[in-house]
Amino acid sequence: IVTGIALLFTHLRLQHPFVSLLVILGSSLLFSTAGFINAVFARKFDDISIVPTFVLTPLTYLGGVFYSVSLLSPFWYHLSLGNPVLYMVSGFRYGILGTSDLHWGFGLSVIILFVVGSLGFALYLLRKGIGLRT
Repeated sequence: IVTGIALLFTHLRLQHPFVSLLVILGSSLLFSTAGFINAVFARKFDDISIVPTFVLTPLTYLGGVFYSVSLLSPFWYHLSLGNPVLYMVSGFRYGILGTSDLHWGFGLSVIILFVVGSLGFALYLLRKGIGLRT
């Protein structure tokens, strides 16, 4: 919705709207299942903020949001390839601008892999009843 409204105020045109939609849906699924997993392990309401502060924020800064990962040294570049945020940013950048550090198909595959993994783990936690109150 935010992207749609922002496009009303600029001359920017989506280069690949279908890719953008797929990346948005995959990212939404990944963040929602990760949020569920975070909530299952939180003992208090304040514990929920630990993951966004100490996990998500560094992943965002190291995910190529503010720079091209191709500028990194080989060690940091290969380390960044394990970051799911990198693939979300790269896929969304390709969908809007038509350019990206990584191939959008590979990035979308990695996002789907992370979604399947986190969804499987969330279902496992639900099935075992971990974190649920009686």
